[in-house]
Amino acid sequence: MAASKNIRDSRPIDDVDRRLIQLLQVDGRISNSELAQKVGIAPSTCLARIRSLLDRKIITGFTAELDPSALGIDLEVLISVSIRAGARQKISELSEDLRKLPQVMQLFFLGGVEDFIIHLAAHNAEEVRDFVMEHLTAHPAVASTRTSIVFEHYRTGLSAEI
Repeated sequence: MAASKNIRDSRPIDDVDRRLIQLLQVDGRISNSELAQKVGIAPSTCLARIRSLLDRKIITGFTAELDPSALGIDLEVLISVSIRAGARQKISELSEDLRKLPQVMQLFFLGGVEDFIIHLAAHNAEEVRDFVMEHLTAHPAVASTRTSIVFEHYRTGLSAEI
C-alpha cells in the first residue's frame, strides 16, 4: 500500500544534510560541484541529497530576496487584526484575500488576542492608511486593527541545528 502524500518522510537529517542546508541558506545559487566540494562528497551524491531534501520537503524552495528600498518601498509596518466574535467563519476568506495583495510581505494567522499580523510594504504612510481603510476597516469581519512601524527587520531563517 502506498503511503499517503500528506505523511512526511520522517528520515532524520544527518550532519551532511545539515551542512548542505547551511551552505544553501548562505548562498542558494551555489553550484552543485562547489557545494559538494565544501561538504566533502561527490557531486552525484550531493545532487541526490539535495533532491532528497526537496522531496522530503525539508527544503521547500529557493527564493530571491529583494531590497525594499531599491524598489521605492520606504515603509514597512506590522498590522495586528482582530476579528469580530460573530465573524469567525470569515477568517479563511479574509486570509485568502490578504494573501493575494502585492503589498503583503507576510501574513501570520495567530491564536491569542489578535487573529492576524500583516507585514506590509508601502511607499509612504498614505499608502498604509489606504490599505487599512480599503482592505481591513471596511471588511465586515474586522473588529479592530493596530499598526506599528518597523524601524529595522532582521531575518535569520530557520537553522538546521534545531
